[in-house]
Amino acid sequence: MKLSQFKFKLPEAQIALEPPHRAFKNEDGTVEKVYQRDACRLMVVHRKGQTIDMYKKGADGKDTGEYLGFRDAISYFDEGDVFVFNDTKVFPARLYGTKEKTDAKIEVFLLRELNEELRLWDVLVEPARKIRIGNKLFFDGDGPMVAEVIDNTTSRGRTLRFLYDCPHDEFKRELFALGESPLPRYIIDRRPATPDDMENFQTIFAKNEGAVTAPSSGIHFSREMMKMMEIRGINFSYITVHCGLGNFEPIEVEDLTKHKMNSEQMIISKEACDVVNEAKSNGRRVCAVGVSTVRATETAVGTDGLLKEYDGWTNKFIFPPYDFGMTNSMIANFYHPESTMMMTTAAFGGYEIVYEAYRLAVKNGYMFGCYGDALLIVDD
Repeated sequence: MKLSQFKFKLPEAQIALEPPHRAFKNEDGTVEKVYQRDACRLMVVHRKGQTIDMYKKGADGKDTGEYLGFRDAISYFDEGDVFVFNDTKVFPARLYGTKEKTDAKIEVFLLRELNEELRLWDVLVEPARKIRIGNKLFFDGDGPMVAEVIDNTTSRGRTLRFLYDCPHDEFKRELFALGESPLPRYIIDRRPATPDDMENFQTIFAKNEGAVTAPSSGIHFSREMMKMMEIRGINFSYITVHCGLGNFEPIEVEDLTKHKMNSEQMIISKEACDVVNEAKSNGRRVCAVGVSTVRATETAVGTDGLLKEYDGWTNKFIFPPYDFGMTNSMIANFYHPESTMMMTTAAFGGYEIVYEAYRLAVKNGYMFGCYGDALLIVDD
């Protein structure tokens, strides 16, 4: 398929800058916000029937005109079905420092630690033209955190050596204390990050640190909702995919077969496989929560249609047409035009019906992006 087939006009007002919340005004005039992870809207695509649900049903089976909420997703699943979650943990990857001598403000985005002993990190810097090998960057004013640029990796990429002499755990703690939540640029360019984002831009089941962006479809799940799922008899399987910035990189080729995805580290344990494969063997639904989970399970699925243990990297780019071998349902967000996430969603649900869902989402004011509304695709 072609890049231009995933183009549509997204109104600025429909880019979600915060999760769903209620705002209360205090007596002193300050505003307090109570965030509700599972309070977003839900749209449901039936990929075989080629139909779309937007509204709750009444006793007569007809639409009530009330939009589906995210918790309504539970009603599409039964006892023995499995949800596959990505339990990666986002770390505070965006830092701000100053360049030696000039005091120019520099944004440093941590990607991954290259060498624990030498304190080497792979990073992105802005503005990149000002940062050269040998430059020193200072963080926290006159504090002790200093980094030296020792290599250029890409046009914006650099290797930094942090000059901080202490045990590694203490170094990581001090470094992360200087950072903020790594919100996508489409949010951070419109508002600053807040302390609330470190909790909101993280799933409640986050466990294994290493992501520089959240597995956004998992953000919607609250503890209350997951308890309701347990009561219904739905099982959970946890895999780890350390989400990187590759999903946000613009595609610069019209022919999608020529686009190369950045690699992401992923780990799938035997325990995770056992839960998924038992459900598959029993003919139950297996729901992948998010694009990162879909890409990982498709990387690790065997020719027998069962999930295999995996510890490595994946650069799998999924776009239509694609024959899925693992999961038979999926939860996604509504993503930006021409994004790789939208393409994977369209591959899973079918291009025409997913594009129609996006058209309806824009028409009916659904919110887009990591803090936006959700799309469930089921195999019926």
